[in-house]
Amino acid sequence: MQGVMLRKRHWKKGIGAAVLLLSACLMAGCGATEERIQNAMEMIRVFDYQEALAELDTAEEEGENIRLVNRARGIAYMGLTQYADAISCFLSALSASNGLVQDVDFDLNYYLAAAYTKDGQYSQAEETYNAILDLRENQVDAYFLRGNVRMSRMNYQGAKEDFERAISMAPKDYDMLIEIYEILDHFGYTEEGKVYLQQALEAGGSGMDQYVVGRIYYYLGEYEKAYLALEEAKEKGGEESYLYLGRAYEATGDYNYAANVYNSYLNSYEGSAELYNQLGLCEMARGDYRKALEAFQAGMQLEDDPILQTLSFNEITAYEYLGEYERAAALLNNYLNNYPDDVKAKREYDFLSTR
Repeated sequence: MQGVMLRKRHWKKGIGAAVLLLSACLMAGCGATEERIQNAMEMIRVFDYQEALAELDTAEEEGENIRLVNRARGIAYMGLTQYADAISCFLSALSASNGLVQDVDFDLNYYLAAAYTKDGQYSQAEETYNAILDLRENQVDAYFLRGNVRMSRMNYQGAKEDFERAISMAPKDYDMLIEIYEILDHFGYTEEGKVYLQQALEAGGSGMDQYVVGRIYYYLGEYEKAYLALEEAKEKGGEESYLYLGRAYEATGDYNYAANVYNSYLNSYEGSAELYNQLGLCEMARGDYRKALEAFQAGMQLEDDPILQTLSFNEITAYEYLGEYERAAALLNNYLNNYPDDVKAKREYDFLSTR
């Protein structure tokens, strides 16, 4: 089994951060304008990876910074799930260093380790995180991510040491804490993961934010306590509060109320791809596949959708349940062109081909 590649909130914002780092690098003198590279990064931000690669070829021809060209190429290849190509680009960018370690070198190593992880090269990924920590031992993300890789290598003890180091360095990073739980749960260490969650609750005391309390209770499986806390938190209007509140009700089997929660947010605030997706799943559970399809498609209409792949697959599933197999097969064929490493989708295509 493979672990979670990157921290979720980091991955959702990864391209935006990459654009910001590019801008900082340019201001520091990495290049004069590097207009083509900046154009390519904007294309990557909206998932237009092939056009971005073409723009980067032009950037190289026009003499723009080759390190930044290869960095951007690697990110584009990551988006295309062509991890071997991404690794090659990141290594090329690193090899062009002038010998002075800069922020862009650490950034490249994080991307390189992520590419190794996605490519199943866990030992190389671990070695890359080792290199990062040898130079900057205060990198919380590196400890977290190395722990993830170590779990993928079935090294629970090593992962445990990394996770506990990361928690000690950022005890109130509850997003990271929850992701540590999810990784441990994925690999069968559910009870060990719950210990960290329980410790966080005890350390937080009565003044702990109810949104955090509700999420932790959700992962502890105490759904009534979760939705009581999240009902209070949702008054702040946060998208994530509504998301977890609805999930808590779903976990108790109350799909009607869960759907009301999602619709309440979507009717009052701007669109949310994750909430549309969760609403669609809720409608699927209720057996209303047409409404589910509408929810998935509404989520797909949002710009810069970070879960487009998930929504696309769920759209196909909804068409299957509606009995529209030809439409589902056509969409799945297009889906596999965009996400060729999705093994589950390949099995689904084989099934649809027989219908």
